[in-house]
Amino acid sequence: MTARTVETDTVALLVADAVTAPSMHNAQPWRFVFRPDDEVVELYGDPERAMTRTDPDHRALHLGCAAALFNLRVSAARHGLGARVQLLPDGSRPWLLAGVSFEAAGDGNDELAVLHDALHRRHTSRLPFGDEAVPPALLDGLREAARLEGCHLTVPGTWHIETLLGLVHDAEHLEETDPLVRAETAAWTGGDRGPGPTRRDGVPAEAFGPRSSGGPAPVRDFGRARPVPDRGWDVFEKRPRLALLGTRGDTRPDWLLAGQALERVLLRATADGLATSMTSQPLEWPELRWTVRDPLAATGHVQMVLRLGYGPAGPATPRRPVAEVLEVR
Repeated sequence: MTARTVETDTVALLVADAVTAPSMHNAQPWRFVFRPDDEVVELYGDPERAMTRTDPDHRALHLGCAAALFNLRVSAARHGLGARVQLLPDGSRPWLLAGVSFEAAGDGNDELAVLHDALHRRHTSRLPFGDEAVPPALLDGLREAARLEGCHLTVPGTWHIETLLGLVHDAEHLEETDPLVRAETAAWTGGDRGPGPTRRDGVPAEAFGPRSSGGPAPVRDFGRARPVPDRGWDVFEKRPRLALLGTRGDTRPDWLLAGQALERVLLRATADGLATSMTSQPLEWPELRWTVRDPLAATGHVQMVLRLGYGPAGPATPRRPVAEVLEVR
């Protein structure tokens, strides 16, 4: 590949697509550095956007940054580029999570490029889904999406789904009894944190969804930390379709694989017409996390609980502008 094949304007387009990724509380804990001389984009985690109480090991931060990394790969494929990724390239810089170099498009690019249309249509939906079952063929496709990124996706049976819903309720109780958790969640939800322009991160009130009127909801209720007047009530699906995304290990490289697998699964689901959300509360408490795994499946370490189904897409949540997250050196 000759020098200057990837220009700064192209990298800006790639990053604009990358930042549509989900992240815990929409904190967007990523920074990108483009080095034109080497044609390398470096992905860094941003410790100022870490959840120090609910994500002290930065597992969720790694997942969010890796989801953005996968989007970068999809965008590169859409622009006719192959992306060569090196995870954790420099042990002396712990916040440097990945380096991406570019090359002529190769095998697998078309498979990534077809997901590009879903990038800007994928939104977390905290709205009720219908009771229509997800066809087995679509679930098989999602399992394959996870496998392509070195992870596995398990669809638990009804009895374990009931267990998972109970764990969500237990996690909500633990949150209510921990003022530091409540304060951390409130800081990232509900609107502006102070005077000045409208914030471009966090979860706005319009994305909370309704309160559940029929028992525990299969989604995080941000209204517990940030009450919204006249928010409304609704009935969520009786038997939500949940899936467990897992890895064999539970190290930083595993988390970076899981984040990429998570985004591939979410984009594949969006392309297939499914609505999605994520339920991570039980994973944020060590005393609950191990219980999340399905004992009848080789789930390993659960990295995310996904909710899948047919229903309205959630509203778009704000994103920071590219100029704020991309630096050229």
